[in-house]
Amino acid sequence: MSRKKPSVRRHRTLWISDVHLGSEGCKAHALVEFLRQNECENLYLVGDIFDGWKLRSRFYWPPDHSRVLHAVIAKARRGTKVHYIAGNHDDFLRQFVRKQLRLGRIRLANEAVHTTADGRRLLVIHGDVFDEVVSGMPLLAHASDLAYTLLMRADVAWQRWNDVSEPMPKWSALVKNQAKSLTQWLSGVDEKMLTRARREGLNGVVTGHTHHAEVRYIRNGVISYNCGDWVESCTALAEDFQGEIRILKWEPQQKAAPRRKAASQARKPAVRSARRRVAEPLKRVVARVRARRGKAEAGVAP
Repeated sequence: MSRKKPSVRRHRTLWISDVHLGSEGCKAHALVEFLRQNECENLYLVGDIFDGWKLRSRFYWPPDHSRVLHAVIAKARRGTKVHYIAGNHDDFLRQFVRKQLRLGRIRLANEAVHTTADGRRLLVIHGDVFDEVVSGMPLLAHASDLAYTLLMRADVAWQRWNDVSEPMPKWSALVKNQAKSLTQWLSGVDEKMLTRARREGLNGVVTGHTHHAEVRYIRNGVISYNCGDWVESCTALAEDFQGEIRILKWEPQQKAAPRRKAASQARKPAVRSARRRVAEPLKRVVARVRARRGKAEAGVAP
């Protein structure tokens, strides 16, 4: 029998960031499943979809990474408005923005303004422009990215060594979240967002960059939204048709037990009971025949 397909959820808008295609840590298979199970009218790719830093040093591109691109292109062909916002790891795309080039049906930009169903205006930007380390100290940014990669590899090696099958908190995610929180505080990210919001009459800012999904109220009616990532947390932001925005976390579908095996196991007791119903009368008949034979032999004996 064919396996039942998972239901498709429909949203007005989806925001996805920090996929890092071209890196070993990318959860491309999970993202492909997520895109298949979630349809939307607007799809924002909020930067770092490609990891140009990793691809420059070592080319890594398994089939699942191509499947992510195919899934996005398929949505664009079906009518989804796809916006690609360049980030710091895929900053090579910013030269196409300057030359006003398009990637087929995908709109390429450094930032965009999204209007929600309830009329709020949100700035969509990767967020590296608010980060003083990335914008002012690129060597330190590359060094921290290398340290993060080494921590992820150490996490994977530790889980394999200890035969850990269930997902556990990772040191790489913990260290990165703490480091990004410190960097945001030192860079005054909230103040920069508030200044931009006041100047342009915005109600909030949607970013990526930190790999930490959140919906956080800053002040003065301005809300900070973050998409998370597809390296560790596998999260996205979704807007429903009333304008409410929430965090979606991808969870793998649990595979159902094969029906044939379950059915065969269920049939075993029934088969045994049937055998017993047939065998018991036969045993009684054999016993009677043996008893009569025994009496007959006893009667003719001298």
